[in-house]
Amino acid sequence: MCGIAGQLGGADNASAERMIHALGHRGPNGVRTEAAAGARLAHARLSIIDLDGGWQPLHAAGGTVIGNGEIYNYVELARDFGLTTATGSDFEPLLHLYAREGEAAFRRLRGMYAFCLIGADGRAWLARDPFGIKPLYIMEHAGGLAFASEPRAFFAAGLVQRALDEGAARELVELNYVLGERSPFQGLRRLAPGEVMEVRDGRIVSGKRRAALSLPLMGSGRAGDTGSSPEPGRDFPARLAGARHPPPEGEGKLLQRLDAVLEDSVRVHQRSDVPYGLFLSGGIDSAAIATLMARLNSRPVTAFTCGFDAPGAKDERAQAEKVARALELDWRETTFGEEDFWRILPQVAWALDDPTADYATLPTYKLAEAAKGTLTVVLTGEGGDELFGGYGRYRRALRPRLLGGRPAEPRGATPEVLAAWREQARAPRGLSSLQAAQWADVVTWLPNDLLLKLDRCLMAHGLEGRTPFLDAEVAAFAWSLPDRAKVRGGYGKWLLRKWLERACPAAEPWAKKQGFTVPVEAWIAPRATQIGERLGRIEAVRRLGGPPRDEGTLWPWLFFGVWALIHLEGASPADALAAATGI
Repeated sequence: MCGIAGQLGGADNASAERMIHALGHRGPNGVRTEAAAGARLAHARLSIIDLDGGWQPLHAAGGTVIGNGEIYNYVELARDFGLTTATGSDFEPLLHLYAREGEAAFRRLRGMYAFCLIGADGRAWLARDPFGIKPLYIMEHAGGLAFASEPRAFFAAGLVQRALDEGAARELVELNYVLGERSPFQGLRRLAPGEVMEVRDGRIVSGKRRAALSLPLMGSGRAGDTGSSPEPGRDFPARLAGARHPPPEGEGKLLQRLDAVLEDSVRVHQRSDVPYGLFLSGGIDSAAIATLMARLNSRPVTAFTCGFDAPGAKDERAQAEKVARALELDWRETTFGEEDFWRILPQVAWALDDPTADYATLPTYKLAEAAKGTLTVVLTGEGGDELFGGYGRYRRALRPRLLGGRPAEPRGATPEVLAAWREQARAPRGLSSLQAAQWADVVTWLPNDLLLKLDRCLMAHGLEGRTPFLDAEVAAFAWSLPDRAKVRGGYGKWLLRKWLERACPAAEPWAKKQGFTVPVEAWIAPRATQIGERLGRIEAVRRLGGPPRDEGTLWPWLFFGVWALIHLEGASPADALAAATGI
């Protein structure tokens, strides 16, 4: 995992230098920049694979690439296509395949990535993985097109002013995240998950998207097999559309297939030349990852768990420890209390220059802080709920209205924001109610909240976060499952629970889980009046008509106020916290 930045079209090298040095936290092992074919490319490296030979920009087969993330099937691509590579880098096979197949090579990738590739044919491409695990931002300007892993790079280079997009900010305080391609800054946009964009002479000439839940199976990697070619927009590829109603299979067969696909995903997600481990909660998803890591490793796997030191807080440390002992993990715990809340809040606001007001960012940041120095790669359970039907809102969406059923939509949003969410979440025709709810989360909440949180909080500490559930093979398997294999008898993730019941009984998959909540409002409450008054003095907060009169809903406004002081007004994290809270 790294930071990338650059300009396609006319630009000077000093601008690219300023961009990449603003991303130094993403690449603590070193920075390299160079000019190439009318472009300026810059890379800040966090060394994970091929520590000596994997430096970028990387050159092969007449092309050049800089990338952030990991291409997990690089070994299979090199083997199955008979590629001769000069390095052990996971990005080098991509250059060789592009020289053979052009943009069709991008569909062969299994991984998390955002990259800029300039081929021997002179064509320049920007691409992002289908789930949006790795970030990429772009802006068009008079001299061409600039791109970077984080918005702060554009400001450091003086390419754009810090102007708030008020519509995006309103989505943030109402949904806890910003929808779609929008960024919180005017003039900057996100490359969408799965988007592949061609750029010529600094101008966008074409773009296509590949939906995460319409990924073709790519396990064979056979030469000559280019896979399916999804059309842009919302069309559902015929191959996966047919898989929505597969022939009935017995429970035993489904469990065998689930075991195989998850083990394969965890195996490739462990590919690393540096220490790796996992974040372990008391939930099903991380317990599943831990179970497979324990199976695949001869030495104890290092696992970190965060608990809460607060009266009445939900704390799953005891359950996590039970799983860790059963799997013989090297288990380490850290705690999160009120002092951590006030210390970490401004640091998280700084790290999230593209913000999410999800309070889970806080313990995630604390876990990364604790793991730094022990691990460099961390596997996590993000995506398990979305793919296997875990959220309670999915079950509510399946109930009749008379029995408490309601759509799996955000609650409390204004009509304008809710309409924008519905448009973004609109699913292809022909899906079941459960699949439509899953689709909505995969295209809204997952990339713009959960994965954004993971990327920024771990990268702030020079760690790489990996998500084995969000894998092409796992997604294709999960999406083909009948609804009854996901939700049954009041339980979500039914098949995953059945598998875990056999694979790790200590995880107690059928027990009621406490969930993952942070008592932020309780910590804010003693200072709520003072904080409300101070937030009312912040220009960005005033422009949105806040803060709210209800002091029990101050958290998203407090986060937004601290964020705005840092990223719009240039305050230091400590000064921003003091201005917003008096602390």
